[in-house]
Amino acid sequence: MVDGLKELYPDGICSLQYEKDYELLFAVRLSAQCTDERVNQVTPALFARFPTLEDFAQADVEEVGEYIHSCGFFRAKSRDLVLCAQMLLSQHGGKVPGTMEELVALPGVGRKTANLILGDVFHTPGVVVADTHCIRIAGRLGLTDGTKDPVKVEKQLREILPPEESNNFCHRLVLHGRAICTARQAKCGMCPLAPVCDYAAKQ
Repeated sequence: MVDGLKELYPDGICSLQYEKDYELLFAVRLSAQCTDERVNQVTPALFARFPTLEDFAQADVEEVGEYIHSCGFFRAKSRDLVLCAQMLLSQHGGKVPGTMEELVALPGVGRKTANLILGDVFHTPGVVVADTHCIRIAGRLGLTDGTKDPVKVEKQLREILPPEESNNFCHRLVLHGRAICTARQAKCGMCPLAPVCDYAAKQ
């Protein structure tokens, strides 16, 4: 499965666009209940208006909300971005921290976001980003017991995935979930993973 996804998607990278570590952290927060495509449309103007962490920390929450309105839940998200910037400056010297405990203590940051930062920024082996695509496809493939609980999916995948492959594997599942194994329909006939997939075997 790892090799098959590598062939399909050689660049197993996050689809969110960013230049600075904290910009990825903020983009992932914006992506909750929103598509990465929409977030990538919003962030260039947002990051141009607030080009530094200090600018975000001093920003008016309502003005931030105007820039991210189309991402949904903009009031909570804009508040989290400003508070997170303040906390990064006051407690972490303006750097994104590199441990799960420190990351989930930040406003609006849960395990999924923390794992993505640990994998993409710090290249920590063994991280699993259990987003909706990952949960759905891992269950279809038979890599998990079909649970929809992100923490359980993360634990089950950690136990079986090669640690050095797990982060990119999850990114590739997202790409696969958009292209072939969609929520609406699994296109098993065109999927190279079908021979080793539990769901395909049942079709």
